[in-house]
Formats: sequence, structure tokens, C-alpha cells
Amino acid sequence: MIAIVGAGSIGCYVGGRLAATGADVVFVGRQRIADEVAERGLRLTDYRGADLSVPSPVFNTEVLKAAGADLVLVTVKSAATEEVAAQLAEVLRPDAVVVSLQNGVHNAEVLDAALGGGRTIAGMVPFNVVQRGEGVFHQGSEGELEAARDPRLAAYEPVFAAAGLPLTLHDDMPAVLWAKLLLNLNNAINALSGLPLKEELSQRDYRVCLAAAQTETLGILKAAGIKPAKITPLPPNLLPMLLKVPDAVFTRVASTMLEIDPIARSSMADDLELGRTTEVDWINGEVLRLAAQVGRAAPVNEKVVALVRQAEQGGRRDWSGAELRSALHR
Repeated sequence: MIAIVGAGSIGCYVGGRLAATGADVVFVGRQRIADEVAERGLRLTDYRGADLSVPSPVFNTEVLKAAGADLVLVTVKSAATEEVAAQLAEVLRPDAVVVSLQNGVHNAEVLDAALGGGRTIAGMVPFNVVQRGEGVFHQGSEGELEAARDPRLAAYEPVFAAAGLPLTLHDDMPAVLWAKLLLNLNNAINALSGLPLKEELSQRDYRVCLAAAQTETLGILKAAGIKPAKITPLPPNLLPMLLKVPDAVFTRVASTMLEIDPIARSSMADDLELGRTTEVDWINGEVLRLAAQVGRAAPVNEKVVALVRQAEQGGRRDWSGAELRSALHR
């Protein structure tokens, strides 16, 4: 049995794809989604035209229901990791395999601190999932699931491949997680823009804001001796240069970055829309913590964190690109 703990957008989509192709999946998530799925079932679509259904998924709201799982995919928001880790530690079998499919760079370590024994495998979801309502979850951008290379995953690789979610395995997963975090710095920019991802990334002023956050982060990573992995066609250190080119050039040379569903927004934008605490502390905030460790300043990411926290309290989330660029420059 596979348990999805934290069945929101990512959890329902990944678990739904697995269930739709024959895997035994139990979902653990919020009551709101449990009610929606009980009435409508799950429907999983993607930008390439896939359309799969799970009429009657097994959905619960208690972590206890993951007790018999062989494989546990943790997809809760980072703020809930410690609490969920403590709950899992009480119910999981000793031989259960746990994979963190969360944003940020240290969630697998937090899980393992509670579970012990090196049981947790770090993973990453590179694509965006849109929750369209009525049980529909849509993959709006490209990418494949990524995880640390571990022999315990060998038995599950065919299961993920059959679901159209092949696992890409890495020997240096921390480098991959930092590379993903560089891309995820756009989550906050998108949330503050109030625009869909495709529209936001099509405007140079917003891309310049993202480039500034990435450039600052790359300098801090270099000072810390961390080399992010190459997970896009361009090496990480060249991404800020690409982001700053004029719109007409960007549209032409970076077309794959704009292959996003027109309605897709970042998960941080969704959190603001639903009145939830965002993961900014586990994305831009992670940069601030590393900067403090190496004695560097990170004013761009610090300002982004401040603006997102204001937005969480009802502040602006309709910044134009020019306004946001000016705020970050100051």
C-alpha cells in the first residue's frame, strides 16, 4: 500500500495518477478535500492531454490510516512537517519507506529526526499542479519526479513509470533541492503579482525581480560551498542572465519555460488566496538562514519575505512588475 500524507494539490495528483493505474493508494488530507473527493472522485489531467479518473479513492483525515503503508509519500506544507513526522513515528511499520516530496531543502532531515534510522528519502516535484475544483487536479507544466538514489525505491520505479510519473534518481539530492529552490524563488514573485505564472513570467520586470533573488542566492550558495545541480537546459548561474533579456527574446529562446497552463499559479499564490500561511520561510527564508551562516546579507530575499508576510496579513498581492522591481531595488 502507498500512503499519501498531505493530500493537497501535489498529493492528490501524484497519488491519483498512481491509483488510476492500479496502485493501492490511501490518501490522508484535509476534510475539505476529503468531502470534495467523496462526492466527485479524482480526475487527473495534464498539459499533454492525459485524462485519468479514480471514481472512489480511499481518503481519510487521520495519519493513523497510513499505518499499514509500505511506501509513504509526504506532501504536507513545510510548516506541518514536524507535527506530521511525530504522528508518523507512532504509527508506521519499521520497514516502511518514506519519501519527502516537499518544497524546501531540509524536510527529509526533519522527518528523519522523528522517524530515525535514515528511513526518509529526499524527493522533489518539479511541476506545477492546479486544483481546479470538483476533484480535478491538473499538471500545468513539465517535469519528472526526482529523488535521491536509494535501493529501496527499486521496487517502486515500475509503479511510478506505469503511472506516467517516472522517477529520476540522483546521487547528490541536496544539490538538486537547492537548484529547485532557485526556481521556487519565483513562487513569491508570482504570489505578489496576482497573475497566472505564464503571464507573470512573460513580463521582464517580474523576471528581473526573480533574477535579482536568484543572483543573490547563487552568491550565498557559492560562499557556503554549495553547487546547485543543473536541472534546466541552462546551468543555474546563467538563469538570471536569461531572465533579464527583453520579452521578445525571452519568448523566443526560453519558450519551454512558458509551456505552462494559462491558469496555473504558484502554490504560494494559492495559499494566499485560501488564507493559509505560505512556505516563504522554507524558500526565501532558507536563503536568509544560509546567508546568516556564512556572514552574508540577503536584502532582496529579505524584502520578498517581508512583502509576503504582509500579504498573509491582508497586504498587497497585486504588485505590478515595475512596482515590485522598485521595492526590491530599494
